[in-house]
Amino acid sequence: MRKVLISFFVVIISVGLLASCFQGPLAVRVMGKALEKTLATDAVAEMPDGLHVLLCGAGGPLPDPSRSAPCTVIVAGNAVFLVDAGSSAARNLPRVGIPPTRLDAVFLTHFHSDHIDGLGELAILRWTGGSKPSPLPLYGAEGVEQIADGLREAYQFDSVYRPAHHGAETVPPTGSGYRANSFPEPPVGESAIVFDDRGVRVTMFKVDHPPVSPAVGYRFDYKGRSIVVSGDTSKSTNLERFAKDVDLLVHEALSPELMNVVGTAAGNVGNETMAKIAVDVLDYHATPVEAAETAEAVGAGHLLYYHIVPPMPIPGLASVFLEGVDEAYSGPVTLGQDGTKITLPAGSEKIVVVEK
Repeated sequence: MRKVLISFFVVIISVGLLASCFQGPLAVRVMGKALEKTLATDAVAEMPDGLHVLLCGAGGPLPDPSRSAPCTVIVAGNAVFLVDAGSSAARNLPRVGIPPTRLDAVFLTHFHSDHIDGLGELAILRWTGGSKPSPLPLYGAEGVEQIADGLREAYQFDSVYRPAHHGAETVPPTGSGYRANSFPEPPVGESAIVFDDRGVRVTMFKVDHPPVSPAVGYRFDYKGRSIVVSGDTSKSTNLERFAKDVDLLVHEALSPELMNVVGTAAGNVGNETMAKIAVDVLDYHATPVEAAETAEAVGAGHLLYYHIVPPMPIPGLASVFLEGVDEAYSGPVTLGQDGTKITLPAGSEKIVVVEK
């Protein structure tokens, strides 16, 4: 028996050693196959014709393991847009099946840092990864030119290094940076069509986020389907005006109850700065119930929460966040996280939710 056991362990150890010898080469082969599959996949081509939302960033400015800074993909037909570009935008896009090279334009809701600080990397990867001959189109209210100019200056050296190293055919010098498309912030009661092409109409309207100005939301219409992205806002009657009968309302929300926990904890450890900010933010964001009331008022087909504040890393906090929502809104609700996808097929009234 002793000899049998010794032989058994010798075999196990030998197999283990043999496997470790081939682990590296096997991993390399698997990596190659995985890259081939990723590079050959066109997620947009596989989507049914219609409107689609993919959250590449469902959170706010605070670190959250399941929700990155604001980043919302809108696919309309074969056109791909982004609403805001938080810090993980470029890296999260491939995770939802959209490479940065696929982007047609970015729409900015406002200029808070957590909505724009991924733009630099995003533009670079779109340009260099796709040999783009023209800059990334950037849409927004007045001020978007300064954002584009500032980022262009910040990346001025990189925009020279890339073509010099890879060659102008691979990285065309003309593709660096941004093409700013600026519009006056519409007054309350009015809207502005900022994009109307390829069957897609994008309408800009004012929202309430003082002292931040401009601050806007967007409505996307395509083949009878519609999506409204609120941007950062307190409860807004102006948003209600332009979100009427929308299929999908993508609305920000902040939980006062959970932010009070953040503020109390900060105060208890002597962090007065965080304690004050936790109170300050309450007056220019909508609560989950207020967002639900807006969805009910406009007759939205579905409510998707994004820009979710604060982070909720502990199980059970989502129920606190959503408390009272089902009483305010009679339709279906999705609490977004990075990777959430909702599809609105053209020629249909269907709303299909694909959780991460």
